[in-house]
Amino acid sequence: MDLGLAGRIALVTGGRTGIGGAIAIRLAEEGCDVAIVDRTIDSATERTMAAIEAAGRRAMSIKADVASAAQADEAVDRVVEELGRMDILVCSAGINRDRVIWKMSDEEWDEVIDVNLKGCFNFCRAAARVWRAGGVRQDGGGRIVNVSSINGLRGRFGQTNYSASKGGLIALSKALARELGRYGVGVNVIAPGMVTTDMTVGLPPDVLERAREETVFGRLGTPEECADLAAFLCSERARHITGEVIRIDGGQYI
Repeated sequence: MDLGLAGRIALVTGGRTGIGGAIAIRLAEEGCDVAIVDRTIDSATERTMAAIEAAGRRAMSIKADVASAAQADEAVDRVVEELGRMDILVCSAGINRDRVIWKMSDEEWDEVIDVNLKGCFNFCRAAARVWRAGGVRQDGGGRIVNVSSINGLRGRFGQTNYSASKGGLIALSKALARELGRYGVGVNVIAPGMVTTDMTVGLPPDVLERAREETVFGRLGTPEECADLAAFLCSERARHITGEVIRIDGGQYI
């Protein structure tokens, strides 16, 4: 299926590895030039950049802390300046600092909220400013896909900070869909279950096994499966979809 993404310009936060990296590569395979934003630039960044370029598309890497509003503004401005405009924003940057609430420090709460929720806000606001000024293609509106979690829908023991950040991201996205719809911008959310990434491979085996048992397919998800869904939501095939939260969890939530 042709998703109609050829020639689009995308920015992906947390695009170095994991779900964000897979989304960046998938968008490139669909014809997008892609800028990846991460607070770390290393060999993993280079591999993702190489994969984007191997798809025949332009790749850009930007080192930035998503929790910084100034750095978010600078990153979006740089994409517009160097790549010509920005059509797609994917907010995938995320961290976890798991601990039961009575042991959670202020720093552990603040860090997760700052990256997962405020970071998304920072980039969505920067993109909204560009798009209100007419900085998207005239043959199609902008697209935002924010990466939440099923734990933002149901909560999870030991993740008050993470669940709150991902639940807040869902509410932010729904409000943003109302605000940006008049400019032709669609805003949607994907909510993965447990996915095999750098963030999850170090979890205790019993935690991973419980997650597998919760699914109806008996396996964890992959970043590539999340990327397929995100690419669809970025595409013209999803042009009349906005304000939605789509779970991709192998039935783990149900």
